Amino acid sequence: MPLKAPEGLNTRPTTDRIKETLFNILQQEVPGSIFVDLFSGSGGIGIEALSRGAKKAYFVENAPGALQCITQNLLFTKLADRAIVIKQDAALAVSSIREKHVDVIFMDAPYEEGHEERVLSALAAQPYVNEETLIIVEESLHADFSFVTSLGFEVVREKKYKTNQHVFLRKKAADNT
Repeated sequence: MPLKAPEGLNTRPTTDRIKETLFNILQQEVPGSIFVDLFSGSGGIGIEALSRGAKKAYFVENAPGALQCITQNLLFTKLADRAIVIKQDAALAVSSIREKHVDVIFMDAPYEEGHEERVLSALAAQPYVNEETLIIVEESLHADFSFVTSLGFEVVREKKYKTNQHVFLRKKAADNT
């Protein structure tokens, strides 16, 4: 279904080809999942997750135009009953999520502005993020993710495209030695 996208250059919706590749990778993770879409933009990624069987999706966005698009797109796709929209800065919003466990967290922040480190630091402190939670960060091709180990995460996969990449993270297992 064609979704509305916010006007202007502040959001850059994930292309259909990249979205298809992403969800092919995630096909085992999404059905029945609790899905979080940070920096949601139009809500396209979270809506795709819902359409592929996610039990519930959180949409976190701060821009008023984007929030309006998310709401309209959720109504248009008739998926609003399984969605929670949070209007807040992503690093602050992660503490508003009340779940025992979150399965998948997708983050598509503005490229090269340092949001990832701030948000991942906040996520590291959340009880719903554990070794089973898959975090995907969309970022520019030359973004450096070496900082994630200091936050307790490890890169488990990278998928590079022509202009950007998806970096897949999980929390490192607790060392019981």
